[in-house]
Amino acid sequence: MPESHEKKWAHGDWRADLVAAGGEFIGTFLFLLLGLGGIQAARAASIAQGVAGSSPTGEGAQQVSVSDPSFLLMASTSMAMSLVFSICIFFRATGAAFNPNIALTLVLLKIITPVRFVLYCIAELLGAMAAAGVLEGILPGGLNVNCAPGNGIGTAQALFYEMFLTFALIMVVLMVLIEKNKSTPLAPLAIGFALFATQLAGIQFTGAAVNTARAFGSAVATRTFDGAHWIYWVGPSLGSLLAAALYTVMKAVHYWELNPGADATSPTEEREKARPTQADRASADTHV
Repeated sequence: MPESHEKKWAHGDWRADLVAAGGEFIGTFLFLLLGLGGIQAARAASIAQGVAGSSPTGEGAQQVSVSDPSFLLMASTSMAMSLVFSICIFFRATGAAFNPNIALTLVLLKIITPVRFVLYCIAELLGAMAAAGVLEGILPGGLNVNCAPGNGIGTAQALFYEMFLTFALIMVVLMVLIEKNKSTPLAPLAIGFALFATQLAGIQFTGAAVNTARAFGSAVATRTFDGAHWIYWVGPSLGSLLAAALYTVMKAVHYWELNPGADATSPTEEREKARPTQADRASADTHV
């Protein structure tokens, strides 16, 4: 951490919230600019090879029926890697949420204030719109990155699938980034891998938004809001609630005591962590 002789931002300073929100805007913009750009490139390549068919569904928008495993791999890798480097840049400054649904979990757990939550959501939605708008204006052809339920996927199925995918992603964020431990420096990679898994599992069926800003930004840029768009607001938000509930339960039962020494780097450290301290014994005595 950089040394500082004086503290620039006081706790609760609204100016700090604004600056942090600015970082969330830039981070979300970079994340989705490259992530969605990679999806656009993957779909263009698949269509050019005749692997995935396409049919116009709106002004400048296309719905592609995905049938190419290489497309899934390229799209998932693009989203995951763009998130990794964006987190590396901003997570010490803003927490690197880049996702209103992650921000919702953080405010429910009182990790961020309601003011910062509102500012983060606005910044993330604007960042997503800006990224998709730049891609729409720069790349040839209509932007083809919208989220929509796949063939044979009903509304309820898409809703709950988005909920569970988002829940999985947020739990990784909570356990490696919010819960400080020896794996926290590797948080960008862990979260990137989590997003990679959700994209592989979900692109075919729902588009794997797991992020309301991601779905909203592309819909605004292409001016295409279908009847299922609400799924990408409700589903990920339900995932946020589920993650907050599980995290609260895990903290309440002192999950770290169930497997003491799990993050130890040597047998000696493992024994030290597993051994009850004097404070632990005193606390136990008071509850007898």
